[in-house]
Amino acid sequence: MQLTKGVEQAICIIVLLSTQDNHNPLASDTISEHLQVSPSYLKKIMRKLVVQNIIRSVPGNNGGFSLAKSPEQITLLEVVESMEGEISIYPDTGLINKVFRDGVHTSKGEAVLHDVFNGANSLLRDYLAKQTAADLLKRTMEQSEIPVLNWNITNPSNQNKKE
Repeated sequence: MQLTKGVEQAICIIVLLSTQDNHNPLASDTISEHLQVSPSYLKKIMRKLVVQNIIRSVPGNNGGFSLAKSPEQITLLEVVESMEGEISIYPDTGLINKVFRDGVHTSKGEAVLHDVFNGANSLLRDYLAKQTAADLLKRTMEQSEIPVLNWNITNPSNQNKKE
């Protein structure tokens, strides 16, 4: 199973918004510029994050987007499922019916496969549910606190201090 690039882009949006002062929303054009993705495609991703109450849209001239909750409350499971829907790694096309055409083994085969893959789904969901945006950012930046950056400036790679 491979997740779509929308998951990676959603994670990057959350990184930007997690490090941005929540009182200073980021415009979708600014986010699009930083991620170098099409503004129209980015808006589709952001809409999914808004619907799942991960980010919020702030109206007005100085509006944009900000987090709807703290990075400590945002899990990778929420992000993945906001982009991909509920995790299900087994496609279940019914092909097992063609292998066991006698009915008895077909039902048992389907039940066994569902049981195994439902277990795998649960393990993956549980693992992703324990990974928060805050934990990942702190590990990445090797800091105990998430720094506050200003992504509205031209060259964010020069930022290395807390504002």
